[in-house]
Amino acid sequence: MRTVFLHGFTQTGRSWLPITSRLSISDIHTPDLPGHGSAETSETSLEAAARDLIIEHPNSAVVGYSMGGRFALHAATRFSGQLRGLVLISASPGLEDTKERSERRESDDRLASHIEEFGIDRFLDEWLAQPLFASLPLDSSALDDRRRNTSKGLAWSLRHWGTGSQDSLWGSLPRIDCPVLLITGSRDSKFTQIATRMASLIEDCRHQVIDGAGHAVHLEQPELVAALIDDFLLGVANNPSGE
Repeated sequence: MRTVFLHGFTQTGRSWLPITSRLSISDIHTPDLPGHGSAETSETSLEAAARDLIIEHPNSAVVGYSMGGRFALHAATRFSGQLRGLVLISASPGLEDTKERSERRESDDRLASHIEEFGIDRFLDEWLAQPLFASLPLDSSALDDRRRNTSKGLAWSLRHWGTGSQDSLWGSLPRIDCPVLLITGSRDSKFTQIATRMASLIEDCRHQVIDGAGHAVHLEQPELVAALIDDFLLGVANNPSGE
């Protein structure tokens, strides 16, 4: 069973190495998402990208972190029956309130302009200094890899794939018909609360909270998170009927 890993904003496919290097599964795909790493930018929406993902990797499992988790949720909710399993790390189905989404789009656009004006190095220092990443050690942040990104690419990502540009998927969560594992860090109260609510809306879903970890829980606790993902994926692969 192939498993596709979808990284977060400012990361690349290489960001998954602390996890994938610890897995027993072998058919692993870790693409750079649009605007990141070596990937080109395009006018592809999250929904269109999700359709392409399903076409390119049929009958696969998907693991997504943060922005990558929102991408994965589009695939799981828009193309039910096409995924074998879904792992979401610190991910959200989006903002329900129309006004809040509009305000977030404006905020994302301002941040994109800030990146374009001041450059990638200054932005990454500011980005990783957020309280969201307070418990992430600098040597676990893969800063050199994040610097492979460009100001243009990250600005594009914010404007086209940012939280403000995403439709709310809360009402679509009951459509997910594959096993789901949600992982959050106990220090990331916002996304832990979001995951708790998500778990109540998805039929076959388990939520694992990692004690002492923050938003980038998979980088802070790679051994533990890799073990959880490995156990989940092996269970999915060995139970193709979903029973």
